[in-house]
Amino acid sequence: MLTFVGLGLYDERSVTVAGREAIRAADRVVAEFYTSTLAGATLADLETAHDTEIEVRDRAGVEQSPEDILDDAADSEVVFCTAGDTMISTTHTDLRLRAHDRGIETRVVHGTTAQAAASSLTGLQNYRFGKATTLPFERSHAGDDLPGSVVATVEGNRDRGLHTLVFLDIDGENEAYMRADRAAARLADAYEDTLGVVVARAGSSDPVVRADRLSALAERSFGDPLHLLVIPGDLHLMERDALAALGDAPTELLDELVV
Repeated sequence: MLTFVGLGLYDERSVTVAGREAIRAADRVVAEFYTSTLAGATLADLETAHDTEIEVRDRAGVEQSPEDILDDAADSEVVFCTAGDTMISTTHTDLRLRAHDRGIETRVVHGTTAQAAASSLTGLQNYRFGKATTLPFERSHAGDDLPGSVVATVEGNRDRGLHTLVFLDIDGENEAYMRADRAAARLADAYEDTLGVVVARAGSSDPVVRADRLSALAERSFGDPLHLLVIPGDLHLMERDALAALGDAPTELLDELVV
């Protein structure tokens, strides 16, 4: 069997009880941390917490050469772990389908996602979010300007009054994480006076939520990763009150968005 386990948002304690039991019962545990990572835990922390050895695979080892994982899953218990929820990435859906094609039984043990946390921590209602996007490092798309896909997503959601969740790039090879101030600075070039909401360290004991103009957020520091950025659309009165109370959002910006 191949079991996909989401490790949750922040550290070795974020996994569900069901996920922990699956990891401890496995004959082999494989993980990847290039789609996301646990900013509050090292590999050693995970191995100690689960009393097992965890093999970390790079993107090529998962997407191009997963045959050894599938071979073992055909006749033993293999667990594949990621931060968040494993089925958020199409990479992992592909791996599950490969197992299905070979007649290998699979199951999914879900973990909390950044998208759920962004809604829960900010008070923005989850059904009022539109399509999400990812803001890459400049070197990832060969330019300092905003990628067209990001602009199109933000504009499309704003036209419909929906919130946009902006995931911030992770460079796993260089252990680099885009910070919210840097992301806000890039977005402010196109949306200077637009309201943005930073979510930092979701899942930790000290998450941060701050709402302000993107140009103002660009001048602030939000501490250790991981960071997210939300561009709100139209606001319900309760969402307005939540951003004021939980994110110290300027009243004048909130009032402009209430419908």
